Amino acid sequence: MAPPAFSDIAKAANDLLNKDFYHTAAANLEVKSKAPNGVAFTVKGKSGHKDGAIGGQIEAKYADKPTGLTLTQAWTTANALDTKIELDNTLANGLKAEVLTSFLPASKGKGAKVNLDFKQPLFRARGFFDLLKGPSFNGDVVIGHDGFLAGAEVGYDVVNGKISKYSAAVGYSVPEYTASVVATNNLSVFAASYYHKVNSQVEAGAKATWDAKAGQANGVGLEIASKYKLDNAAFVKAKVNNQGIAAFAYNQVLRPGVTLGLGASIDTQRLSESAHKVGLNFVFEA
Repeated sequence: MAPPAFSDIAKAANDLLNKDFYHTAAANLEVKSKAPNGVAFTVKGKSGHKDGAIGGQIEAKYADKPTGLTLTQAWTTANALDTKIELDNTLANGLKAEVLTSFLPASKGKGAKVNLDFKQPLFRARGFFDLLKGPSFNGDVVIGHDGFLAGAEVGYDVVNGKISKYSAAVGYSVPEYTASVVATNNLSVFAASYYHKVNSQVEAGAKATWDAKAGQANGVGLEIASKYKLDNAAFVKAKVNNQGIAAFAYNQVLRPGVTLGLGASIDTQRLSESAHKVGLNFVFEA
């Protein structure tokens, strides 16, 4: 089995700490449906806390499984037209290739990228090519054996002919728990994370972050989170960081295809101020 991608070495802990906390938007709506010809449609809308502006997109996705071809097209409220073409195990066994294009009709802005993801047992490598901005290249590689993971990432500025960034990571992953240390921003920002699936109902995790360039001024940032599965249709989550900000979330499947999410964050250092946030999330799936 191939190891995870470099960006997913700490995925279990990051998902527990960041996913399904609905206070980040005042309201969020997602509607999914599938046409008889196999085209999947997704409509998303999100309202922010500050100005109440609503942003969204409509997306259509078609997958041809026999050939490994997937075509996704999206149109956003920012008037951006995005297209993604995926070829999975078509060009070579274990290789997934993506071509992404974007077009802004108002400003005539354009974007074009090519992404490659090559997976083999105990090895995974990815390459990201931005053809119009730069051009630039970002790549990463991960090797794994018996749960142990080691990876590195590098960015290269083609125009100036120099390395623009580099990162490294080590980790250990088994079904019950994962632990990792990731050094980013040219090995100046260190993040140590831990995730533990205590049992079928309870998950717990933590993450500590230290910026070497900031020295002792900011100290070490710490986040801890937990998830409790109430039953097959509902769960609750909670997290708190060293700045005293606590967040809570509740997710409930109201009926098949309809999911409600409620979230809130409280700044415990400023209880009398309007620094708190609440959010609502609805997902409809036909």
